Amino acid sequence: MLEINFDEALEKILARDPRFSRDAYHFVRESLDYTQKLISKENRGSVRHITGQELLDGIRQFALAQFGPMTVTVLEEWGVKNCRDFGDIVFNMVESSLLAKTEKDTRDDFNTGYDFTDAFRKPYWPPSRLNPEAKPVAN
Repeated sequence: MLEINFDEALEKILARDPRFSRDAYHFVRESLDYTQKLISKENRGSVRHITGQELLDGIRQFALAQFGPMTVTVLEEWGVKNCRDFGDIVFNMVESSLLAKTEKDTRDDFNTGYDFTDAFRKPYWPPSRLNPEAKPVAN
């Protein structure tokens, strides 16, 4: 079987669809590995297919761990503005045989993801901004 070289396949993807940077594809690939490890740990070492929603959750966790409060800035620099963009990246990789999918997997799996502000900015907001009706505690 001919092994697919990630960087060669990525060059073809970028030529076909230049919306996202090379770093976005590497990040999604690393996020998939991260998510697979989380799921494997939950399933006592058993490896299984990851759904789009599971990958989105893994991407969220991995992004926050890697970039913290700069996550949205980094993603936007790469051309990623919403969860649908992650779906496009994943399916560009599927179409280039870098990732596998089941018959149930579609790009639409990524349409009902999370809002980037809720997922990546709010975890770093001070409590007063999260709940503006709360009164400050007097010292």
